[in-house]
Amino acid sequence: MNGVMTESIGFIGLGIMGKGMAHNLLRAGFDLHVWNRSAAKMAPLVEAGAHPAEGAADLARNCTLVVTCVSDTADVEEVVLGNDGLIQGLQPGSLLVDTSTISPQAAREIAARLRENDVSMLDAPISGGSEGAACGTLSIMVGGDADQLKRAMPVLRAMGKTITHVGPQGAGQTVKLVNQILVAGGMLAVSEALLFAAAGGLDLSRTIAAVEHGAAGSWTLSNRATQAIIRDFRPGFTIDLQQKDLRLVLEAADQLGVPVPATSLCFQLYRTLQARGLGHEGNHALVRALEYLAGLKVGESA
Repeated sequence: MNGVMTESIGFIGLGIMGKGMAHNLLRAGFDLHVWNRSAAKMAPLVEAGAHPAEGAADLARNCTLVVTCVSDTADVEEVVLGNDGLIQGLQPGSLLVDTSTISPQAAREIAARLRENDVSMLDAPISGGSEGAACGTLSIMVGGDADQLKRAMPVLRAMGKTITHVGPQGAGQTVKLVNQILVAGGMLAVSEALLFAAAGGLDLSRTIAAVEHGAAGSWTLSNRATQAIIRDFRPGFTIDLQQKDLRLVLEAADQLGVPVPATSLCFQLYRTLQARGLGHEGNHALVRALEYLAGLKVGESA
């Protein structure tokens, strides 16, 4: 193990994103402690060499730097500040790196509570889907103290490829909401384009090949359009989680007085899919909402 790996690392939240991120920390040689509310998800990490914890506070007692990757603001608050939360076990001088997507204001408030115990925090939400989490190529947008970011860099580099310090506490979460505006709007554009192409009788795969490397190209087009065409709606990022993020965008936009009409439309379209019990599907299933409106399907099983 090289000299930068002197911290004992904790990881909480072994879902679609977190499991890949935690495995990459093990591969990088870190001494890793893990905990997840669904204990069965810890087993593959323990088999790979991680130490299991009995709870968040138990994990914190054995770690100097903890990474969290859970679903929503309330989950982060419970994991960090709850009766068995990290705050009960973290020692002065410890660092929390929260990679969840939560309210920017909540991130600032949680950081303030931790500072009272001489514990630092970075809000470091991630983007790149399950593929990026597995491959260690995530984009990580970081808010907080520059010195603490320098400290966390070896850990972040094991999980991500593009790591950007975007400003003070809470700025990471605000940039992540910018990211989600772009993701949702991009998926809506891809969905409309696929439906238009299908209605026009085009070969969808050739259509994508013709446009994806020009001005219309995007990560979403290259990575999600083909999945929609072959009706593969397995999640890299679920509709339910996308909706949570869009709700955070709408709440923050309301506070800032900023109109976000396209994001609002995406939120309502995703809601129709949730009403059909499809919240577990990937966010590229947005195309299905437009299909219901048009009475037309795209793809090979149309």
